[in-house]
Amino acid sequence: MKGIFSVLVENQAGVLSQISGLFARRGFNIDSLAVGETENHDVSSMTIVSTGDERTIDQIEKQLNKKLDVIKVRRLENNNCVCREMMLIKVSCTPANRSSLLEICLISHAEIVHMGPKDMIIEMQAAPDEIENFIELVRSFGIKEIQRTGTVALKKD
Repeated sequence: MKGIFSVLVENQAGVLSQISGLFARRGFNIDSLAVGETENHDVSSMTIVSTGDERTIDQIEKQLNKKLDVIKVRRLENNNCVCREMMLIKVSCTPANRSSLLEICLISHAEIVHMGPKDMIIEMQAAPDEIENFIELVRSFGIKEIQRTGTVALKKD
C-alpha cells in the first residue's frame, strides 16, 4: 500500500537530512519526495510517498510526528487528494514512427519540448499512474532517459 504524507516543516538547514535519516534508520523506503517553500518563508511543505503495509505506514506517520522541526503531518488518501508529477522523457524517434509518437502525445496531453533528428524530449504533467501508463506506451519506441519530479499532492475539501 502507498502512503502519501503532507508534512509541514520549519524551513531550516538540515531538516530534509533529518527526515531522510529517519526513513533510512527505520528501513522505510521513500518512493517520492518533493519539497518546497510555502506562502510563509519560514515553513516548507514536503510531500512524501512511501510503500509498505498498514503497520509500516502508521509507523511512518508516528515517527514523522515525533520530529521537532515537523509542524504538522497529514496522511492523504488517494481518493481524497489531487496528486501530480512532472516528467521529462527522451524517446528515440525516426521519420517512420514520428507520427505515432505525436499521436500518443496528443492523446495523453503530453507536450513535445524538443525534437531532434533521432529523438524527442516530451514533457508530461499528470497523476503518477498516468505518467506510468505513458511510459509503458512509449517504451517500444526506445526510452533514452527519464527525469521525474516527486509527487505533489493537496487534500480535496
